[in-house]
Amino acid sequence: MAEVDGKRLFASLEPALKSVRGRLTPDSPMSSVTWFRVGGPAELLFQPEDEEDLSTFLKSLPTDVPVTVVGTASNILVRDGGIPGVVIRLTAKGFGSVSQVAETRMEAGAACPDKRLASAAHYAGIGGFHFYHGIPGAVGGALRMNAGANDVETRERVVEIHAIDRRGEPLVLSNEDMKYAYRHSGAPDGLIFTRAIFEGYNEDRDTIRRDMDDVQNHRETVQPIREKTGGSTFKNPPGTSAWKEIDNAGCRGLMVGAAQMSPMHCNFMINTGTATAYDLEVLGETVRAKVLEQSGIRLEWEIKRIGLFRSGHIVQEFLGLML
Repeated sequence: MAEVDGKRLFASLEPALKSVRGRLTPDSPMSSVTWFRVGGPAELLFQPEDEEDLSTFLKSLPTDVPVTVVGTASNILVRDGGIPGVVIRLTAKGFGSVSQVAETRMEAGAACPDKRLASAAHYAGIGGFHFYHGIPGAVGGALRMNAGANDVETRERVVEIHAIDRRGEPLVLSNEDMKYAYRHSGAPDGLIFTRAIFEGYNEDRDTIRRDMDDVQNHRETVQPIREKTGGSTFKNPPGTSAWKEIDNAGCRGLMVGAAQMSPMHCNFMINTGTATAYDLEVLGETVRAKVLEQSGIRLEWEIKRIGLFRSGHIVQEFLGLML
């Protein structure tokens, strides 16, 4: 299996990227970024200074070079072989701002943590954002996957999204353009979201604070938030909860190597210390197979798995059940 080679890629691209101001890092370890603390390197990591720099970079990048976008990396599993091509990571310096732009509207950059957006809305007396207080990610990821919690979803708040396409051209999308569904958006994969405008409603700050505290208390009580985890592993199937089906299939606490389905919340997969990305993915596929056998339900991954398997590793269809 091919291995990533960041120094080679950087050398081949360097002449075309002379005008780029952001940081370029060959063979950047993704294990230091992901919440699971696993994964191989990004062949070439790019951290743009701002939207203009991102646009310049994409216009200069040959179209045959793969591009992968990551944010806080709270819900991704990077495979042990690394990520080929360029990984773009928006940072707080150029994309982390948040501000009130109208009586009940907030604008936030794609690298703004969801929790910070909730706090800013609370300060402004704008209700409807408390659910973000419990989502361990950033705005860009929330826009892409229609992140939600506590019976509220991103699609209920977002009004306008600013993005840059693979050619480096800016564009603006409406809520309708995003074609939102449960934990999913229909926006083209090549778009990189840079900021968005959200709409809430006037609400007393004390009420907002209570709602935020309820969200936090719930997380601390039922979720393993202090572990090396990626949040919910699987989407909830129609008419039931993923954790219930996992529990019914006898997978609470199930381990593969040092990867485990959390005994506290069995839809949370955790790295207990020395797990590899391979351990975690095999564990997830084992759970899917056991749930399918038990209930006939085919669980869908909510965690995004990206990158290459290390030589000799194969997970897909390893049980002959997951197509």
